[in-house]
Amino acid sequence: MDRPCSRRRWLTASGAMLALWAAGPAFGTRPPRIEVWKSPTCGCCGDWIAQMKAAGFEIVVHDEGNTAARARLGVAEKFGSCHTAMVGGYALEGHVPAREVKKLLAQRPAAIGLAVPGMPIGSPGMDGPAYGGRRDPYDVMLLTRDGGARVFQSYR
Repeated sequence: MDRPCSRRRWLTASGAMLALWAAGPAFGTRPPRIEVWKSPTCGCCGDWIAQMKAAGFEIVVHDEGNTAARARLGVAEKFGSCHTAMVGGYALEGHVPAREVKKLLAQRPAAIGLAVPGMPIGSPGMDGPAYGGRRDPYDVMLLTRDGGARVFQSYR
């Protein structure tokens, strides 16, 4: 037998739905948060950050340089670049494309993180008008916990 919905039941159910909707971020709908350490004067780091924001990441910036952060996260100097970041327990070194960060977070490999050593022209943040459309080949490296690395993605 169908019973009509009372006003009290309707208001209770509506209130519960509204509370769940408002609490959405608490249930994992927030974008991944990237914490970035960089020099306060680095323009290409700012360009990389803007691209990561546009790709849907939440960004927190520390303008204090990245040497200490790189060491703390276990990234060897040979993979170094102008900024270091952390997302989802992984280190990001340099101009790592958002697509590869999303792939890393989806696959969750046993690794330190990703690195784009140096500052290759054409990588995210190093691709502005000042470079005249130039695109140098580069590799995104997966940094393994034993100190090694392997190619995660190549850009040619």
